[in-house]
Amino acid sequence: ISQGIGYMMNMSSLLGKHNGYQTSRTKFQILLLFFLCNLHCADGFVNRNILDKRRIFHLEPKNVAELHAKAKPKRKQGGGNGAASGLKGFGSGSKTSKKGDTGVDIDRSRAALDFYDFMEQNGAGDNLKRTGLGCFLLPSGGKIRGIVALKDIKKGDDIIRIPYDVAINLGQEGEDPTKPAINLLSKYCESLTKNNKSGKSPYYRMLPGYMSEDCLGSTDFYSDEALRALQAPLVVEETMKRRERTKSMFDKECDSLPSWIDGSPMTEQHLRWAVWLITSRVLTVEGAAGENVSYRLLIPFLDMCNHDRSSPHVLTGRAVSGGELKVIAGAPIKKGEQINICYGGGVAGNDRFIQDYGFLDSEGAFDIVAQQLMGKKKMVEGDRAGRTISSVDRETNMEMLRLTKMNEDDALLETENDPLLKIAISYRIGVKKALSKYIVIE
Repeated sequence: ISQGIGYMMNMSSLLGKHNGYQTSRTKFQILLLFFLCNLHCADGFVNRNILDKRRIFHLEPKNVAELHAKAKPKRKQGGGNGAASGLKGFGSGSKTSKKGDTGVDIDRSRAALDFYDFMEQNGAGDNLKRTGLGCFLLPSGGKIRGIVALKDIKKGDDIIRIPYDVAINLGQEGEDPTKPAINLLSKYCESLTKNNKSGKSPYYRMLPGYMSEDCLGSTDFYSDEALRALQAPLVVEETMKRRERTKSMFDKECDSLPSWIDGSPMTEQHLRWAVWLITSRVLTVEGAAGENVSYRLLIPFLDMCNHDRSSPHVLTGRAVSGGELKVIAGAPIKKGEQINICYGGGVAGNDRFIQDYGFLDSEGAFDIVAQQLMGKKKMVEGDRAGRTISSVDRETNMEMLRLTKMNEDDALLETENDPLLKIAISYRIGVKKALSKYIVIE
């Protein structure tokens, strides 16, 4: 598993006045505080760019009550989508959550309750004995939505177990995310334009909405100014190529696409949003043993786990009918703890995180970028995947990084008001600091 999974960042944590969204400087500071944000590949899950379920169980009354009890109106929470709400995952804390005996706000919004029903009706209800959607407090006071343990879980036990038949198979694995994005757009619109709770619509309603704050942290949505501020020619090159592929695919398929969920015509921007959903949420899973084929899957609930590079938990399973996709505890878990997994298979650097997810990971992810730029590690994805960068590319990137000195970057970071530009500047600072452990770059 690599790129997918998780409730990625709510961009109110990243954006100042950008594309119509506003946020405070404080919210950006929360994001930086949570810079410390790997996924073990196991039995069928492919260490690539990205990410199943079924069986009906009788739920334990206590835990069902905890998940489904209605929140008291007077306990309505305020300020849910705080700054760092998406730092390590997608989405902010729900305003309709209420603490259970886990000590964590349990998400009982209407959308969440419908989603719980969807899981029960599709053979994934046993997960609600062990886990649920929780809203976790951040040091800043903001919240982030993720998976919470409703009971103690032993090492080696299943944490999440999703029937494959509940997953959304978007086709065979490939390098181009625009192809499964077209597939996803069609499924998404077909489901939600019916305006009912049948099929997979409760899951689709849990996805980050079109051009919501969550998606805007990805470089796919950066302004030219923000792209330049990265001082990262390879990241910019890949971003522009993906935009070009998206435009080309849209021009090719636009006549066959359905209308958007409100009846308006589909646009290239809708496809760009769907491409981001693919790169940030989809997991690549191998098919039957001996088949030598992998598939791109959206895995409801499992894909709501947030990111922690040090997570010991293991993903396992294959894309076969009747099979299950699981997260297995790699360490004991206490009731009330958040269930995190590692995005990127532990090998992805911040060059991938900022493109595909829209947030920056820990210092180790900057070190990966530094070693790639020095030719000590191979590129993980993109046109150069599996290769070390050329001496020409290396020098081009170093020249860009030398345009400003770290002390100048630090000063600029303090005075810049646009949180998105701050993230771009933070990226180049992180890369320079990582490089400075090996070479002199100023």
